[in-house]
Amino acid sequence: MPFIQNYSGYSGKLVQLYNLDGSPLLAEPVPMDVEANSVKEVLGGKFSRTFDAVWHRIPVVGIPFQANGQPYALFITLQENQVEQELMNSIHLVYVLILVIGSFLILFAARHVVNPILRLTDATKKMAKGNFTFENLPTKRKDEIGQLSQSFQEMAHELSKLNQMRQEFVSNVSHEIQSPLTSITGFTKALKQKKLTEESRLRYLTIIEEESERLSRLGRNLLRLSYLQQKQQPLQVEAYRLDEQLRRIVIALEPLWSEKRIALDVDLQPLTIHADQDQLDQVWINLLSNAIKFTPEDGLIRITAAAEADQVFVSVADNGIGIAEEELADIFKPFHKADKARNRAVKGNGLGLSIARQIIDLHHGEITVSSTPNKGTTFTVTLPESQSST
Repeated sequence: MPFIQNYSGYSGKLVQLYNLDGSPLLAEPVPMDVEANSVKEVLGGKFSRTFDAVWHRIPVVGIPFQANGQPYALFITLQENQVEQELMNSIHLVYVLILVIGSFLILFAARHVVNPILRLTDATKKMAKGNFTFENLPTKRKDEIGQLSQSFQEMAHELSKLNQMRQEFVSNVSHEIQSPLTSITGFTKALKQKKLTEESRLRYLTIIEEESERLSRLGRNLLRLSYLQQKQQPLQVEAYRLDEQLRRIVIALEPLWSEKRIALDVDLQPLTIHADQDQLDQVWINLLSNAIKFTPEDGLIRITAAAEADQVFVSVADNGIGIAEEELADIFKPFHKADKARNRAVKGNGLGLSIARQIIDLHHGEITVSSTPNKGTTFTVTLPESQSST
């Protein structure tokens, strides 16, 4: 017993001895927390191994033995190291600080991410109501939020342009319809007058006929443009001679260019392409008609066609009035006219080039324009997947 008493506390070990009644027999420098069930189990001759009830990390080992015929329960455990205990307390404190600081940083980061998204949400609500102007969007950020904001602003800008184009389209359609209707109505009322010469009557009827044809062309072109934009008219692709097609168009429009004494310089290589001949007829008619309209009397129009690297290039160049540089970007928009006054001497409703571009797009080609005011304009059409033949 004295030996065990002296051993307890030696080298950081704690020892406690229990008698048959379960009472501790040794005076402990540091109390050992041993459950009564464990003491009873060891007194019954079994070994026990539990953990400290407070920290749940220090093992408590129970060993049964007998002395003088009496059963005893010997429990041995390790004594807490104060330095280690302070270190663990420090670690626990660090854990708490990390948790607090981490929570604060997460909250700050969440606000840093959520606030721009909230501003984007407000912007989408404004855009749904037709407002395409936004402020305080985080477009200067370099992360994904900044890229999203930049893309959103670009989308809003494009939608704003589309909305403006829609309004202009409605305005232009209204103008194009209202103008001939006004003429038809006015001259129809004039025909009701009894005192009207035969010459005046024929002149009024001619104007009514021209305005009616103008309305008819507008309706056909609008319907054609709508079908082309919605791709409701599938291409009827066939192989045919492009050079022969262009010559046929030139001959068909001879009354127009010969009336103005316009000289045509036609340089066409023998070419066979796979395309929709009827659709491309409309393209060449529109381009050549425009060239004739805006070329002065005794002017010159050059038409060339050549093949290079599995592509066909067709150009229609005139020496007419040309197009201002600021007009070139909008020349293919529906109803766009370089003549803002809508001069009646120049027939057309501003849909020809839009239709031509839609047809070329359906053929996976490209149409471009270059022009110099008072010197002339050149339209170039590029068609892919073509083959030349001799």
